[in-house]
Amino acid sequence: MHTVVVGTSGVTASDVLAVARDGARVELSAEAVAALAAARGIVDALAAKPEPVYGVSTGFGALATRHISPELRAQLQRNIVRSHAAGMGPRVEREVVRALMFLRLKTVCSGRTGVRPEVAQTMADVLNAGITPVVHEYGSLGCSGDLAPLSHCALTLMGEGDAEGPDGVVRPAGELLAEHGIAPVELREKEGLALLNGTDGMLGMLVMALADLDMLYKSADITAALSLEALLGTDKVLAPELHAIRPHPGQGASAANMLAVLEGSELTGHHQDDAPRVQDAYSVRCAPQVAGAGRDTMAHARLVAERELASAVDNPVVLPDGRVESNGNFHGAPVAYVLDFLAIAVADLASIAERRTDRLLDKNRSHGLPPFLADDAGVDSGLMIAQYTQAALVSELKRLAVPASADSIPSSAMQEDHVSMGWSAARKLRTAVDNLTRVLAVELYAASRAVELREGLSPAPATQAAITAVRKAGVEGPGPDRFLAPDLAAADAFVREGRLVEAVETVTGPLR
Repeated sequence: MHTVVVGTSGVTASDVLAVARDGARVELSAEAVAALAAARGIVDALAAKPEPVYGVSTGFGALATRHISPELRAQLQRNIVRSHAAGMGPRVEREVVRALMFLRLKTVCSGRTGVRPEVAQTMADVLNAGITPVVHEYGSLGCSGDLAPLSHCALTLMGEGDAEGPDGVVRPAGELLAEHGIAPVELREKEGLALLNGTDGMLGMLVMALADLDMLYKSADITAALSLEALLGTDKVLAPELHAIRPHPGQGASAANMLAVLEGSELTGHHQDDAPRVQDAYSVRCAPQVAGAGRDTMAHARLVAERELASAVDNPVVLPDGRVESNGNFHGAPVAYVLDFLAIAVADLASIAERRTDRLLDKNRSHGLPPFLADDAGVDSGLMIAQYTQAALVSELKRLAVPASADSIPSSAMQEDHVSMGWSAARKLRTAVDNLTRVLAVELYAASRAVELREGLSPAPATQAAITAVRKAGVEGPGPDRFLAPDLAAADAFVREGRLVEAVETVTGPLR
């Protein structure tokens, strides 16, 4: 099994995906263990002094003015975890919780938190045992960290609360730890706070969304190319010299992908035949510009994610010169903004895909295709309601594009009076990515059927490879009306699992 070694300088996106999705093992580097021990020595020295230090010998948040005596500090750390584990609502996905735990471990191993090496090792042990704390949908405002989600994870380290075992069954965390030979941790000064104070949930969801969107933007270039073919459009608008004079990188990449997919097609360039067109509609002609803008938004989001992956997010932090200083690095604004930017880009990509689908189904705009791509229009309704479903998804995506980060709601007796809502931005982006996949699946379903209805003209080898593969995946071609939901579900799985991109790349080579 692949092993990810966590050091002091952060982790990569591929590390997060390996642990969260593929169950990779986690190990602490010798450098990290040494840094943990050194920072802990600083915290222990401060704890022994009479002067109060926030997070070490004081209360938290609006209660930070109280000095806590040594005999109560272990109780203080337990209490912050118990009281902050206040999430509600449905459980979040296993991969999200694993990313959450792994990214908190990443910051702990930076040597900036003052957590003991044995606590960090227990975090790794829980991940390696396949134990997943129960974390709920609601409880994070995206400031002072993803507090409630991280608290539920810390509760498991203490042997309290509920967790899911490697068999998928939810049981008391203490039982699961005992079965795997893991001793619950007894938290000491600062450790409870250090386990709760980070942007780890929203960051993990950003990393996974970027991975999914990388594949979906390639899929969107493919479905747009299929629709262009089906509508007998021109591929001249994809010429590299046209995109070079507006040099947005994403636009150039998207146009190059579409051009590669359409190479060798007999269906393109017929826009001057029976129903002459000077230009194709925007949803066809401007596909690279819209998808390209989304790609460039992803590039910015990836830069933010890389910076955050290299960060140590905690409050207070242990500095190399021995100071322990309070700060605001836990604020989720940088991550929250790009999560919201991506939701906007996703909604627009889905919107233009839906417009192409609608054009394929309208006999007045489809340039010779049967109404709704029906076998016997009137007797058959064809794909009429498949487009309704797609339209409903796009409408939902527009609502999900409303930014969460534009909102703030004060908490902690006005001490935490401006928050990022980054966790909420991440949660709605996950839904948006799911819905974009479904929208592209409907376009694939409609466009592949439409291409097959263009008798006498051969599609490009790459689009033919896509159509052949999707038919082998159980998605039926043209014919009389039938139960559509299973076909749409099969098309969804085909796109979601990356098989559409794989089929096309057997012809084109790697898409950009």
